[in-house]
Amino acid sequence: MSAETSSADDNLESRIREAERRLEEAASLAAEAERRAEEEIKALEADLERERGEKEQALAAAEQRLGEIEAQVEAAEKRVEAAESRAATVEATVADELARARESAARWLQEQLDALSREAEGR
Repeated sequence: MSAETSSADDNLESRIREAERRLEEAASLAAEAERRAEEEIKALEADLERERGEKEQALAAAEQRLGEIEAQVEAAEKRVEAAESRAATVEATVADELARARESAARWLQEQLDALSREAEGR
């Protein structure tokens, strides 16, 4: 029985060594997978940080452009107000000139009528 026990012990030891080898191999594979996962996580975090930076820059540029546009709109509104003011002044001037022209035309007509009346009285 000693030979059988020795053979069984050898078989058991062989199975234990094989199990240990597979365990070490699995542990090595798990460690490698963990290392790769950590590298991927770090790469993803770096990508995320880069994208955040790009988005922050884009947002800052958009805010700056918005400020520029708002300043341009304000300047345009001031130019429109100035143009409207000038237009109102011109309209008032034109109205004044038109009134003077009417008065002048009315005086001329009156003078013509007066001249015709005097001429008619003289006959």
